[in-house]
Amino acid sequence: MAFRHTSVLLNETVDSLAVKPDGIYVDATLGGGGHAFEVCKRLSSKGSFIGIDQDAAAIEAAGIRLIDFGEKVTIIRSNYCDMKPRLRELGIEKVDGITLDLGVSSYQLDTAERGFSYRTDAPLDMRMDQRQRMTAKDIINDYSESDLYRVIRDYGEDRFAKNIAKHIVRARGKGPIETTGQLNEIIRQAVPMKFQKTSGHPSKRTFQAIRIELNHELDVLKDTLDDMIDLLNPGCRICIITFHSLEDRIVKSAFRKNENPCTCPPDFPVCVCGKVSKGRAITKKPILPSEEELAENSRSKSAKLRVFERS
Repeated sequence: MAFRHTSVLLNETVDSLAVKPDGIYVDATLGGGGHAFEVCKRLSSKGSFIGIDQDAAAIEAAGIRLIDFGEKVTIIRSNYCDMKPRLRELGIEKVDGITLDLGVSSYQLDTAERGFSYRTDAPLDMRMDQRQRMTAKDIINDYSESDLYRVIRDYGEDRFAKNIAKHIVRARGKGPIETTGQLNEIIRQAVPMKFQKTSGHPSKRTFQAIRIELNHELDVLKDTLDDMIDLLNPGCRICIITFHSLEDRIVKSAFRKNENPCTCPPDFPVCVCGKVSKGRAITKKPILPSEEELAENSRSKSAKLRVFERS
């Protein structure tokens, strides 16, 4: 299957980046190279672009998409949490812009055997990086009931998390749960029918939760944001697209903290903590997809773009 992914908020992201022709730019979640292609088009022969992704299929697809830009482009198979050391290996200490698109690609969702989608029956996989040994199947079959409850509650924000965890444990007592179809059926039995009729697909939140837990998505984001802001040259920007409230909350909070890091009590006449602002959030409210984009790509519905500029 060809790698297909429609880049969300494409023009809004690349315009917000304010690309300098001779600059160094990083796409930390390269995907199929949609955002990357538009950034590279704006670079001169002196500019350079580094794409990072942990998915082999994405690396291959982006390599083909960006081939005409030649030596301007460097593609690295890695998780963006290793951005700092990987850039250092290339002799890069500072960059002029970073983009981060935190969504699961259409390719990952539509390739049934990757096990990301609750719409097709496939092995329970969900690994963003297939070099990783642990899969969604291990979480579903090996986590305790209380850990499953915590994951589904915290990362899926599902009001029926307790009941879903209980049903999973009961079902696996009769034999291992190995496919997305089996898990789907268990979740259907755990969620009251009246909510299934009004609240979308009953598996959506649990599948999101398992994927986040397996790939450590929120931990990586939380632990890496400050480093990414530190990598920026003065006046340069990081643009981040999120797809659910948990990610957006982390980004919003990190931007706020980097803009105003002072920890002094409000009644102190002057700041004594010595923490200095690193810049400002350009987006007080997130940029959302246009009506036109929503009509063309339903998967853009929950996308939000936030932008931070280094001082």
